[in-house]
Amino acid sequence: MTSAAGSSSDHSFRVLALDGGGIKGTFAAAVLASFEETLGSPLVDYFDLIAGTSTGGIIALGLGLGLPSKQILDFYETRGPQIFVGARGLLGRVLGPKYDDYSLREALEEVFGDRLLGDAQTRLVIPSLNLETGQVHVFKTAHHERFERDYKERVVDVALATAAAPTYFRTHRLPAGTPLIDGGLWANNPMGAAAVEALGVLEWPKGSVKLLSISCTESPPSIRERSGSGLGLRRWVPHLVDTFMNAQSSGSVGTATLLLGGENVYRISHNVTGDRYKLDGIEGIESLKGLGASVARHEYPNVKVNFLTEKALRFIPKYGAA
Repeated sequence: MTSAAGSSSDHSFRVLALDGGGIKGTFAAAVLASFEETLGSPLVDYFDLIAGTSTGGIIALGLGLGLPSKQILDFYETRGPQIFVGARGLLGRVLGPKYDDYSLREALEEVFGDRLLGDAQTRLVIPSLNLETGQVHVFKTAHHERFERDYKERVVDVALATAAAPTYFRTHRLPAGTPLIDGGLWANNPMGAAAVEALGVLEWPKGSVKLLSISCTESPPSIRERSGSGLGLRRWVPHLVDTFMNAQSSGSVGTATLLLGGENVYRISHNVTGDRYKLDGIEGIESLKGLGASVARHEYPNVKVNFLTEKALRFIPKYGAA
């Protein structure tokens, strides 16, 4: 008996979801690199679906193409300081993004070249947002009959689109002219989107799907009301982004847990103070790398038992290269 995805119904499907977070992706990359080094085998071989947003999307694309996790970590260490350098002054930031995306594009082209989304070795889901229509734009491999176009997109374009964080980088336009920005505006934590894809699109049986989620560290809100007047604009503004991101992440965790069952959802994260690491804080790269390795050492036994004991079934796309 086979499911709608053309896979054995008794197979345990495993999903990997990777949060956005700018240079804080170093943490997730370090966790994955440590897992892969200990396992001694490519992680892509063990997951039937990988979802990633923004910096998590870049990692997901790298994993999907079969790049070693260590190479992805090296990308953050060596190219991160070059990408987040030369921030514009205050006036420049008022008139345009904080950074030019030239260094990011150059770094991505060096790693991915002209490879296409259809070259991925597993199913990928990469969220973005269409700035023209205001609707979500999710890049997907050809893992369903309806997905006839995205597999032809250059991986570099997909990466630039999902990572085009407002105020940090300019809007990315696809060759067809579609203006796209960071998928983190609606799915910075893509667990919910990944769970919906697994059950709603691929029609994998509920109870047969396990999801591993890795964050880029988290900073829970710590705003305390000190007067009866509540929080004013001056106190809210510095915390708006963190509050929004934590709220979206909480909702995404809840969605995935409800759809898949709490026993099938496993999230790896680490709470830090709000100002410990920044989206463009290149001074924190080494610390994030060490933190990721430490967390991975603690988490590996459980991750291995639940996600790394059986390889995924071979992914055969509906269109493009097999």
